[in-house]
Amino acid sequence: MVRFTFCGHDLMALPQGALFWPSRRALLLADLHLEKASWFARFGQMLPPYDSIATLADLTALAVTTGAGEIWCLGDSFHDKFGCERLPVRAREMLTALTASTRWTWITGNHDAGILDHCGGSIVEEAEVDGLLLRHEADPAELRPELSGHFHPKLRVSHRGRRVSRRCFVATDTKLILPAFGSLTGGLDASHPEIVRAVGAKAEALVPVADRLLRFPLAA
Repeated sequence: MVRFTFCGHDLMALPQGALFWPSRRALLLADLHLEKASWFARFGQMLPPYDSIATLADLTALAVTTGAGEIWCLGDSFHDKFGCERLPVRAREMLTALTASTRWTWITGNHDAGILDHCGGSIVEEAEVDGLLLRHEADPAELRPELSGHFHPKLRVSHRGRRVSRRCFVATDTKLILPAFGSLTGGLDASHPEIVRAVGAKAEALVPVADRLLRFPLAA
């Protein structure tokens, strides 16, 4: 975990693509896209049906490591609003154990708007917590400090003749976009025009590695 400051709050960026907020013992994640594989299977595209278990295993390990008392999911936690109903028994057990042992909040996204069975926890469209606005998609007109997801940002660079891709956070002075946490999610280039439109031109990609945070100005 790498500590950094955002709008006066000490946060910790995790290589797995999550944030830890020490003062609240809060873990924040975006875009789990649980049951994405089973959604595709309904339309004839067969994928290995282990994405939810893999994602929840990673999340369970992080919750234990950080000692999280709160977990905030910033939207698109399920790939569709019926995803919780399709969870395999083992995945449902893992998820309900987490929602029962923490103060768990689902923030709805474009994929899981109107979720019917939320497997525990509470559901909100957005929340303001200690001066930070938590929502699914960044609002270009929002002036308050804001944490969001939605875009699945990845940093792509060339290194010694190879193209390297890493999920990353995208940050400005008042906006912070989290990468996708789910095991079966793609990514959008951090400098993509849609991300620039959402956060403004003066942004940087943050990549936590070991004990430091690598920063890449996106304008460059």
